[in-house]
Amino acid sequence: MKTALLINASPYGRFSHANQLAHEYVAALHTQYPDLELIRRDLGEHPLPPLGLEYGAALVTPTPFEAPVFEVSETLIRELERSDILLIATPLHNFTLPAALKLWVDYVVRIHRTFSSGAEGKTGLLADRPVYVLVGSGGFHQGERARQPDFLTDYLRLVLNTLGLFDIHFVYLQGLAFGDDAVDAALREARERLADHQMPRPHSSS
Repeated sequence: MKTALLINASPYGRFSHANQLAHEYVAALHTQYPDLELIRRDLGEHPLPPLGLEYGAALVTPTPFEAPVFEVSETLIRELERSDILLIATPLHNFTLPAALKLWVDYVVRIHRTFSSGAEGKTGLLADRPVYVLVGSGGFHQGERARQPDFLTDYLRLVLNTLGLFDIHFVYLQGLAFGDDAVDAALREARERLADHQMPRPHSSS
């Protein structure tokens, strides 16, 4: 394993609990892979530009991959292609993923580039690799204490499958709005869940 890609979609940036947990996991990976390179993509500190008319037109017309209109998309896709493991640290906002992460999705899910479309539907063009999605929320959306729906998990799983990524693990940090004790409990449970996963083995990225 040579490269890890960490996507942080929290507006709290480096102070996000999910982001801090992701860095803990990367540190653990370093013990097994000392030369591991970390690519950080903080969508809060460095927002992506919105999609525009020119980009939309390029998707439906024969446009070379190296065309300037695809510059941001190509940068994000190449980061993904380089990675041997993908970590996504994200909050759950209003039942689903935040706008910053949705914009990243819209840049990397690109027909003829990261997926093809045929009579049987979409087929991912990227090599599979382990994906860990760390989801933070103030309330509860999983388990017996759930009081709100979760549209993030199924959607993001489908998006990643569309790219060709199927080795996906979701880890939830819930109840973060209920004080320090609740935060400590959420982090402890999330660490235990991550510890249950074996360290991923190296693979050949696309």
